[in-house]
Amino acid sequence: MVSAADRAKGPARTSVWLDVKSGRDRDRGRGRKSGQPAGLDRDKIIEATVRLLDSEGAAKFSMRRLAAELNVTAMSVYWYVDTKDDLLELALDAVFGTLPLPDLSTETDWRDQLRELATGYRALLVRHPWVSALIGTFLNIGPHSMAFSLAVQQVMRNTGLPPHGQMGGLSAVFQFVYGFGTIEGHFIQRCATAGMSQDEYFRQAMGTISEQPEFRESFANASELMEARGGDTVEDMRERDFGFALELLVAGIEAMVARA
Repeated sequence: MVSAADRAKGPARTSVWLDVKSGRDRDRGRGRKSGQPAGLDRDKIIEATVRLLDSEGAAKFSMRRLAAELNVTAMSVYWYVDTKDDLLELALDAVFGTLPLPDLSTETDWRDQLRELATGYRALLVRHPWVSALIGTFLNIGPHSMAFSLAVQQVMRNTGLPPHGQMGGLSAVFQFVYGFGTIEGHFIQRCATAGMSQDEYFRQAMGTISEQPEFRESFANASELMEARGGDTVEDMRERDFGFALELLVAGIEAMVARA
């Protein structure tokens, strides 16, 4: 546990991962000191943090709320993490550890590996809607996040894109997935909050918009596009959209490789 006086002595930290004392094993291999609660460790704290973030969102998360979930005092948590931001970073990296990564030692086609990574990343953003905001807030350089990043970079190298184009290709695919997964996750969360299914929420919204005079003509013109989109449910439409968009990006990479 770091005191306020100790923090004031050093430069401001930008990430828990840049502090060697804040590694995952900081509290392991040492005897429990007076004041430290029995049966509590950093992993349990991180697991509880993820559960709370999933169920209540980042806006309602606090160290006091976490302590209540763990049935300990708030000060007990600070034996294992120095700040709330540190804990959010640790939780962010923990969920990245659930991402399946392709076996890069095999001769699997890069297209399949890219699809696997993109699909997994989308699922992560949908399963944990709080993740999208934290990715933009923190450096996201924990071991699990870096493993995902390195896998993505290796797959992009395997595409045959020239070095100067690989980061652009990576951005095209994963910024798209980030945006798609973020909106999808927030929409699902909004439907749950409203106590409605996704289809009910969508029908209500579209019905209301179609009745507005200023939108009626535009909505009618878009009806053909919506019908061509296909799918009986919101989930069906979303799967078609994501799959087609991802294939467009794969085809774009192939075209750029052929042009190089």
